[in-house]
Amino acid sequence: MLTYEPDETLAHRLDPRTKLAIQIGFAATALAHTTPRALAVLSAVTAIVLFSAHVSIRRTLVDYRFALLILALAPLIAGVTLGAPWFDTADAAASGLASYRVLLILLVSAAYVRSTPVRDSRAAIQRTIPGKPGQLLGIGVALVFRFLPVLQGDLRTIREAMAARLGTERSAVDRASTIGILGLTRAFDRADRLSLALQARCFAWNPTLPPLSFSYIDYPVLVIAVALAFSAFV
Repeated sequence: MLTYEPDETLAHRLDPRTKLAIQIGFAATALAHTTPRALAVLSAVTAIVLFSAHVSIRRTLVDYRFALLILALAPLIAGVTLGAPWFDTADAAASGLASYRVLLILLVSAAYVRSTPVRDSRAAIQRTIPGKPGQLLGIGVALVFRFLPVLQGDLRTIREAMAARLGTERSAVDRASTIGILGLTRAFDRADRLSLALQARCFAWNPTLPPLSFSYIDYPVLVIAVALAFSAFV
């Protein structure tokens, strides 16, 4: 499961605002350049980012398995035509390149999640975007990072419980509907408990956030982020 893991890697030592800048610049470049040569360069950049955060590619792909399924089906669906030749390779190839760009962005985001505490992400957003919009966005990001792993754990528990009760012998539609209904029930229960917990802890819009500061290793990375962002317009 993709969560923050304490470590002493280069990515862990970077300011979260620097890492957000890298993500934004990388995503802008990946969406702007669609040629195989550009994607090859971006693949190399992705490998460097993953290495800097000590991210396991195999584990990350396993965590992204449902997203990977959708990305793999997209080219097949895009290539299907209603008449001859029944499958358009050009459309499939274009969709495949788009899916690959999304995969690269997901891998870079995995490096960010692994190397950045939730409170640091909130602090970076609120200090970058002033006022209530920044506070609202920071709270939303913090809740997603904390809430999503819990929901994933609930779904995994439901699947394991079904398998222990021979639920795998039921039809796929029956299994999917059961998991969906129980998953939504757990999600609403979690949301109610979260709301009660926030009230009990006197939830504040502007709590004391951890201090952030740029170090000497942040500045060259920021230059790279700016270069990536400008390359989207080249």
